[in-house]
Amino acid sequence: MRIPTTSCLCPFLVCLCFIQRCSGAGHHIPTKVPSKNQTKLANGETEVHHRPKRGWIWNQFFVLEEHIGPDAQYVGKLHSNSDKGDGSVRYILSGEGAGSIFIIDEVTGDIHATKSLDRERKAHYVLHAQALDRNTEEALEPMSEFIIKVQDINDNAPQFPDGPFVAEVPEMSEVGTSVLQVTATDADDPTYGNSARIVYSILQGQPYFSVDPKTGIIRTALADMDREAREHYTVVIQAKDMAGQVGGLSGSTTINVTLTDVNDNPPKFPQKNYQLYVPESAQVGKPVGKIKANDDDLGVNADIKYSIINSEGANMFSISTDKDTKEGIISLKKPLNYERKKTYTLHIEGMNTHVDPRFSYLGAFKDTATLKITVGDVDEAPVFSMDYYILDVYENSPSGTEVGSVTARDPDSRGSPVRYYLDSKEDGVRYFRIDESSGVIRTTQPLDREAIPWHNITVMASEVDNPSLLRHVSVTVQVLDMNDNPPEIATNKEVIVCESSKPGQEIQTITAVDKDDFANGQRFYFALPDQLPLNPNFTLKDNEDSSASIISRRRRFNHLTQEFYELPIVVWDGGEPSLSGTSTLTLRVCPCQRYGKIRICQGEAPLPYAGLSTGALIAILLCIVILLAIVVLFVTLKRSKKEPLIIAEEDIRENVVTYDDEGGGEEDTEAFDIIALRNPEAAEELKFRRDIRPDARNHCGIPHVRRSPSVELDEVDVHEFIKQRLVEADMDTSVPPYDSLQTYAYEGQGSSTGSISPLDSAGAQSEQEYTYLEDWGPEFQRLAELYEEAESDVTT
Repeated sequence: MRIPTTSCLCPFLVCLCFIQRCSGAGHHIPTKVPSKNQTKLANGETEVHHRPKRGWIWNQFFVLEEHIGPDAQYVGKLHSNSDKGDGSVRYILSGEGAGSIFIIDEVTGDIHATKSLDRERKAHYVLHAQALDRNTEEALEPMSEFIIKVQDINDNAPQFPDGPFVAEVPEMSEVGTSVLQVTATDADDPTYGNSARIVYSILQGQPYFSVDPKTGIIRTALADMDREAREHYTVVIQAKDMAGQVGGLSGSTTINVTLTDVNDNPPKFPQKNYQLYVPESAQVGKPVGKIKANDDDLGVNADIKYSIINSEGANMFSISTDKDTKEGIISLKKPLNYERKKTYTLHIEGMNTHVDPRFSYLGAFKDTATLKITVGDVDEAPVFSMDYYILDVYENSPSGTEVGSVTARDPDSRGSPVRYYLDSKEDGVRYFRIDESSGVIRTTQPLDREAIPWHNITVMASEVDNPSLLRHVSVTVQVLDMNDNPPEIATNKEVIVCESSKPGQEIQTITAVDKDDFANGQRFYFALPDQLPLNPNFTLKDNEDSSASIISRRRRFNHLTQEFYELPIVVWDGGEPSLSGTSTLTLRVCPCQRYGKIRICQGEAPLPYAGLSTGALIAILLCIVILLAIVVLFVTLKRSKKEPLIIAEEDIRENVVTYDDEGGGEEDTEAFDIIALRNPEAAEELKFRRDIRPDARNHCGIPHVRRSPSVELDEVDVHEFIKQRLVEADMDTSVPPYDSLQTYAYEGQGSSTGSISPLDSAGAQSEQEYTYLEDWGPEFQRLAELYEEAESDVTT
């Protein structure tokens, strides 16, 4: 029997106390103070606790894994204190593996394992045991839980789950440099025995590498391992459990170690002397040869920079490195000339660009070689004396005029004669020709500087013995200017003359233009033609600064009488010889603003084109339809609307106005509407437009007062008029049944003094300024001028 733990004891004590209370085994002690084994309840009673027996409590059993015997493996025994050995107690087992893996003898309580167990698959099983009375099937003991733990044996070998491995270590590394750490795993129980205690050892890779037996760290074991001698290594590591003892299980893995490169080898030229043949016709900037130094290192450690270290070779040649092939590319810097120099000697140096200071003791990481270049003689094309030519000739020169000459020679030692040609594909052939032998260039026709001031042609030269060898040179011919174009008046806009111009007033300043060069046309002189009579309208003033001013000679102009004037002007240039030209200006008379500097000609601005899009037209049509609908609706409502019975006092139809005093004007008036007493149809017939001023003069020019129909109506006897309207109102059955009383103050039929209104009075002639009319707009400008002219005539 195993001793139960405290955690398993408490639940069983609670269950036993509950069972005893339900069966009536409890004793109630009528005391207020409970004893040591008593608990006071809420109702005042006390509950007695009985200590149960501990013979029915288990923690765990053990069973050995991988059991291969013929008989079932004994696990343990269940026993209850209620079992007297007479077979009256029946033991029952339930839980994980009960009945299939674990079986129990119902009488004795012995437990056996019928199958071989693997701890690595399942390390323990949880089961429940119960003791029953065989006759009554009553529980003699509460159900008890226990664990059967599978005990480990060394049945799993160590393994490397991540193998095989790949590792790198720099060459020439020191002894003990870490390469890689490997770790093996063992499925056995690491807490029991030495089944999972692993020790590492090296099976292959000595004497170059070693392994730490506890950590599995692989390190270098040999100094100065050279990649150039051997680059790849294979290392086999073994892991053995049972701490490496005899009988332990083992596993192994492979590590492929590669030595990485370091710059421990300087570049070397395979030979010290080289030779190269280069023809003198080699193009500048093009490669002419290659040279290479070998380096056993890799990558950036093998990068080489080439240079020419002697001045003779560096002046004529350059060298660069090809990144892919690591070769030195030799190029030509200047043209070769066999006749001047036939051989060149180059001292070439190759040096590593990435030097490792750890290996400086090995010496300088560079090497030198000598390259001798032989220049080959080649039949060359003629060479011009200049890279380009600039010639000049005067315009209008006769055909055949000499422009200049070009010179070319054969650079070869034999000195063959040269012939000259013009490139027929160019446009300059129409204007120039060249002598084949002398290279003299002449014109084929007179040239015009104003048409083409510069001509570009190409001259070709070839040897007589070898015409296929050509040399080209550019020739630029400048056409020099001569004074062959008369000047003209420069005006881009219409000259405007204001109607209000005064004598001596400047109309406009004019200038001149000349197609000739500034050297012949930068000074101009202006005058009116001498052969024409004196111009009564305009004169011309030379400002002596290559400009002239047009001056007005009369007081006023009238565009209605004459709108356009023509003014011929003669202008001379300052060239040798001096040329003159006559230009006729058109002057337009327009009404202008009086004080504005900007002259605006009425009617001059064209009406802008009103282009409407389709959307705008649709919108306009829609607005028209809406307006028509509103008009129709308004007319319909007006016809259906009834005339109001009483017209409001604000309804202005016809008023009798009285004045209380003569000082306040219209502010002191009181109006009484009498139109309500009249027939509306008769009133409509008597309405006249009040916005039209009545004629204040008769045919004789004598002012008189013309009375309106409303005034004549008011002079009728008001008393008779009121009586007539009252009778009509009484006889009208359509009016409401009430009377309307209105009083009217009537002064009489007229006054002997006549009207005091200034509207119909003829004003006397008075002195007045009409310049303010111009502020009202251009529509009143002409009115102001007419008044001014009238005043001027009166004054005259």
